[in-house]
Amino acid sequence: MKLPSRRPNSAAAKATPGAPVILDRRRALRRLADAEFDVLVIGGGITGAYTALDAVSRGFSVALVERDDFASGTSSKSSKMVHGGLRYIEQGNVNLVRHSLLERHRFRRNAPHLVQRLPFLFPILEQEGVFDPRIAKAFEGLLWTYDLVGGWRIGRLHQRLTPNEVLSHAPTLRAEQLKGGLMYYDSRTDDARLTLTVVRTAAHLGAVVANGAKVERLLKDGGRVRGAVVHADGEDIDVRARVVVNATGVWTDELDVLADDAHRPQVRPAKGVHIVVPWSKIRNDCTVTVPIPGRARRATCTRWGDVVVLGTTDTDYDGSVDDVHCTREEMEFLLDGANVAFNSGITADDVLGSFGGLRPLVGGKEGATLDMRRDHHISVGGGGMVTVTGGKLTTSRHMGELVVDKVAGLLGRKTRSRTTKLPLLGGAGYDPEAVTASGGTAAHLGGRYGTESRFVSALIAEDPALAEPLVDGQPHLKAEVVYAARCEMARSVDDVLSRRTRLRLFARDASAAAAPVVGELLGTELGLSADTIAGQVSSYRADIAREKSILLGEKA
Repeated sequence: MKLPSRRPNSAAAKATPGAPVILDRRRALRRLADAEFDVLVIGGGITGAYTALDAVSRGFSVALVERDDFASGTSSKSSKMVHGGLRYIEQGNVNLVRHSLLERHRFRRNAPHLVQRLPFLFPILEQEGVFDPRIAKAFEGLLWTYDLVGGWRIGRLHQRLTPNEVLSHAPTLRAEQLKGGLMYYDSRTDDARLTLTVVRTAAHLGAVVANGAKVERLLKDGGRVRGAVVHADGEDIDVRARVVVNATGVWTDELDVLADDAHRPQVRPAKGVHIVVPWSKIRNDCTVTVPIPGRARRATCTRWGDVVVLGTTDTDYDGSVDDVHCTREEMEFLLDGANVAFNSGITADDVLGSFGGLRPLVGGKEGATLDMRRDHHISVGGGGMVTVTGGKLTTSRHMGELVVDKVAGLLGRKTRSRTTKLPLLGGAGYDPEAVTASGGTAAHLGGRYGTESRFVSALIAEDPALAEPLVDGQPHLKAEVVYAARCEMARSVDDVLSRRTRLRLFARDASAAAAPVVGELLGTELGLSADTIAGQVSSYRADIAREKSILLGEKA
């Protein structure tokens, strides 16, 4: 099976048996200029991606543009949980939980290669825990509610654990105050790869998609928004559309102002931070929720291969939305929480990676972001532009459906969503249990590409040198860089290491060492000059150095 060259005949070649979906960015940019679309979606995060997929699956002509890279904003920096949200039950928002659990079920059915079941453990401690025995009894009532409103669909109900059972899942937990535990089940996903797969599925169905395409201004006709001027590869492109959708997340207000000078800001960013440490320090086989000393919040510790991701969300943020990082103070309170809960002795020297992201909440400035509701908000401005914000990763499919319902009304067309049972690329026919049991490279590729992993294997069959790892000790292969360039519209070293492979997250320093190899492979595939490759490698390493300096509280 030979993978097509990097110059296919269409912007999104239709997948046929034995052939992958090839994304051709240059042709996509030409099509943006040549066609008029029913819908132009601005923003390539998970909400924009699912809006584009829902629209094209109903038969609308669709364009999707993203100024940076797909999922380069919030959608690659989330907690990576596909869940109902126990906290929302505590807030009394049971309807959101019920719907979120239904959407979790749909994700697990439509993308079984990307959304995996994950047990969550709450240790019950005599003191200084998330729960003491008295509070735990009341909290178990919330877990019963969670199971009954939809948690049962995952195939497991919550359970009480003895101290020894808790330690079997998290052997480094401090046992002195341990009284038992509560375990329930949710799901996790690689958020960037999920977003990318939704984008690719939309392209497979006919949507024209392009990253590196920044909206400079909106096109208007008689006061109505009728498209946008997009800057890409040094040129301005007029993209004409009957309806424009603003799905830019924390940048929503910036685009709304272009549509309406009188627009008043609606988005209130909430910051979440995560650090990555070696799994050998904690040795958990599930997500463990622990308290953060001196703070009214919890942190989650989730195993991801050979590392554990420690994180928390929802602190107020008033800095630049274009420059978000985990700071030294934030790292230290996460380390404090881990070291109080575990006999780990984790220090800043153990941190392998970090990231900070912003959730686009909708509401006023009063009160804590932790207490704000997570419902989405869809509106139509005076110029006819549809704006969507708020919500969460788990409900992104439904948000896309509701946005397109609004678009269909504006276009005077009656249609119904088709995405509730629409498999994402790589999902149809995928058996996660069988692939996981196979282990090794097959399990690694299957968990990233699903049934499309055969196309990565085909590259290796064509050139056995592509079976070599990008980084010793990491599972990612050189073939994945070639596949990213041909099939996933990767344009740069950062695209590959930050979002296509996630090496920047899980092995930051090793990813910097791998940058020249990635640059060489991309250069061959995309026809980049030696100077361009060198510039990308240098820029990536400088970004890594700055990220580390901010984390360690040093001057950049």
